[in-house]
Amino acid sequence: MHCELVVPALLASREIPRLPALELLLARGRAEHRDTGSLEDWLADAFAIDERPFAAGALSIHASGAENDRACLWMRADPVHLRLGHDRPTLVPAAGFGITQAEADHFAASLNAHFGGERTFVAVRPGQWCARPAFEGEFDSVAPLNLAGQAVDAQLREGRGAARRDAFLNEIQMALHDHPANLAREARGEPAVNSLWLWGFGKLPDSAHADWHSITTNEPLAEGLARLAGMRSMRLPAGAAEWLERAPEDGKHLILLEELRAALALGGDEAHAGRLAGLEARWFAPLLDALRAGRVGMVTFHVPDAGASWETVRTDLRRFWRRARPLGAFA
Repeated sequence: MHCELVVPALLASREIPRLPALELLLARGRAEHRDTGSLEDWLADAFAIDERPFAAGALSIHASGAENDRACLWMRADPVHLRLGHDRPTLVPAAGFGITQAEADHFAASLNAHFGGERTFVAVRPGQWCARPAFEGEFDSVAPLNLAGQAVDAQLREGRGAARRDAFLNEIQMALHDHPANLAREARGEPAVNSLWLWGFGKLPDSAHADWHSITTNEPLAEGLARLAGMRSMRLPAGAAEWLERAPEDGKHLILLEELRAALALGGDEAHAGRLAGLEARWFAPLLDALRAGRVGMVTFHVPDAGASWETVRTDLRRFWRRARPLGAFA
């Protein structure tokens, strides 16, 4: 079996704890360098999607299994909290404050009632929603996770359809302002869902191609790509031990581990280090053991934002002269 992991922000922190299993896998393996980019761009390239901007909304709807006209235009409309500051608001994606599926469904139903469309808004996941506006325009191509903790202009900028787009966003924000679910969140001391981040506008691509046998992810965009490519997809389990119990004996499989992006952007180096230690215990160490035991024949790490990949096979572990180094040395 060939196990490939995509781990954005793996090398992004300035303070990285010692991770013996991961350090050994990278030190003994072979590195390959390429252009840096976002996870979304990496997925588009990996699945041979040429259209830009990337139609993340249509692919996420496709992941839900819903019947969808391929000519229909969708976009992602992910719930966010805009934290007001002195100059511009700071963006906090749903990964930074948490939202339940029941809350997401409640918000979507209210927005559909407000805009008079049965399927204008769809909460595919608690923190990943889609919208189908009644107009075309220029929307952002950057996912909110890539902007976590940054000051943003709330998408108020020039471009095709700017006036209608901004009016649409303003109306969304007004509908969310006094929403009962937000009032309940504020009463509990939790951040309100006070805006949506509109991105990934377009129609479903005609096709997608990749050579993996399965993909394991919690991101509906990646699930939609897998479904379009006729590939099996699974939700992310607690760790590699559980994943290996389900996985077949052979084949090439992709796993997306995305939790480090939000941890670093919103919690800083300390939060990033804590999540890294968790990934070491739940994923990296068990995969190293599986490689040693022959259950896995190859382990590959892809780090899109660092523009690097590492590939390690079982026989590479014999290269004792390539000693493990602190993870920061690989950045």
